[in-house]
Amino acid sequence: MEQTALRPKPIPGRHSGGGAGRTAARRPGPARRRRRRFTTVLTGLLAGTVLVLAGAGLGTLGATVIGATKLAGLREPLARPGATASRSAPAAPPSPAPSARVTATLGVEAVDDEGPGARVVGVHVPGPGYSAGLVRGDVLLAVGRARVDSAADLARAVAGARAGTEVKLTVRHASGGYQQLTAVPGVVT
Repeated sequence: MEQTALRPKPIPGRHSGGGAGRTAARRPGPARRRRRRFTTVLTGLLAGTVLVLAGAGLGTLGATVIGATKLAGLREPLARPGATASRSAPAAPPSPAPSARVTATLGVEAVDDEGPGARVVGVHVPGPGYSAGLVRGDVLLAVGRARVDSAADLARAVAGARAGTEVKLTVRHASGGYQQLTAVPGVVT
């Protein structure tokens, strides 16, 4: 049986001085880091583009944050004057008042249009706007008898409508045609 000579492994960072024509191999560190950074940035841009094209833009994120802060404000108990808060026991959530007004919604996202009206940029499926026949690109001109000149006017008009009661919507479609639709505003849950 033949005996093989055991050779120790070279220490990293040092090259063996055995060969005169051998050169030390270059470490791929900086190039690999640059390639990794480039891949990460490219992936982030791709994910951002997909989110924007899918309609999950900053408006949706802003509406979510605004809605979350309103919910947090509703969950905080009202402080009574002269009462001190104890940190030992958590306070029970307040019971809803029987006369609390319910906020109606159409289930659409709208922005100000160039002219009068509010341009629909998103329709929630399922939702009252979708059931009524609203599509992205429509311009809402009136809700009931209330004229809509901006997205803020639309929000006020819908908030003034009663949930569960039919409302006439005057709409200008992207093709230029006008139509009156009937919608039943729903309740935000």
